[in-house]
Amino acid sequence: MDSETPLIRFRLDPRTGVAPYRQLVDQVRQAVSLGLLRPGDRLPSVREVVTQITINPNTVHRAYRDLEHEGVVEGRPGLGTFVIASPSSPVSVEDRLVLHEELRDWVTRARGAGFDADGIAALMAAAVLPEQPASR
Repeated sequence: MDSETPLIRFRLDPRTGVAPYRQLVDQVRQAVSLGLLRPGDRLPSVREVVTQITINPNTVHRAYRDLEHEGVVEGRPGLGTFVIASPSSPVSVEDRLVLHEELRDWVTRARGAGFDADGIAALMAAAVLPEQPASR
């Protein structure tokens, strides 16, 4: 991969009610847990993130600082911020790829059935929650 191509592209969703810095932290943690970001991978610079999603640089600094305190990344002066945590999932990369492809197919079917992104997210949330008795 080209060294100029970011390994993660951040996105913000103002509808979630989650603070922007927290969204960045969660996205990095998720990418690490899925093995999309691995130890040694460089996060985009603060300037790159600010340009990518139009966000206050202090917000990006705060997110990176929180990730550093959690032991997920480390800042290297003059070089950038690098992932130091390993994926915690026991699922192999191959199994993750298969599951991801199956999930993409499922999302395509859900969209075809008329669900929008919020409806799909609600279905997913219901599917990952412990079994609850049906309420009326």
